[in-house]
Amino acid sequence: MSGGEDLQLVVFRVGDQDFALEISQVERILRYEAPVGLPNSPDFLEGFMAHADGMVPVVDLRRRMALDATVDDDTRTMIVEAAEQRIGVVVDRVLEVIRVDVAAIVAPPPLVRGLAAAYIAGMVTYDDTAIVILNAGKFFTTSEQVLLAEVGADE
Repeated sequence: MSGGEDLQLVVFRVGDQDFALEISQVERILRYEAPVGLPNSPDFLEGFMAHADGMVPVVDLRRRMALDATVDDDTRTMIVEAAEQRIGVVVDRVLEVIRVDVAAIVAPPPLVRGLAAAYIAGMVTYDDTAIVILNAGKFFTTSEQVLLAEVGADE
């Protein structure tokens, strides 16, 4: 990323940590509604929800990160573009949209490895808060993307 350019981020909370997605990856933010479950669906898939002219798969990012997934008035589902597919991502709360200088974004520390490193696009400090920037296109492994496509084709 080159300096001098601003990037808009949608900041949200999962557990005690603040995360963000580039605003271009977020189509809509909705109040949480329980998704419709599907029998024999992959563990990472919460179910499906109606959106626009079809159904979108829903993934609870809290469960994906092995965190408690309680629902309250602040719980939201963000419709995001991930790996050329719309998905619903459940988060504890959406905080704000911020603008940061791309030069302020740093790579994750070397300690972050494995799958988590794949979907972390970078980190930034904003108002003394560390925010982890995620890449929605990398939320799923290749095999999970295939499973999503198969389940979506059955709809």
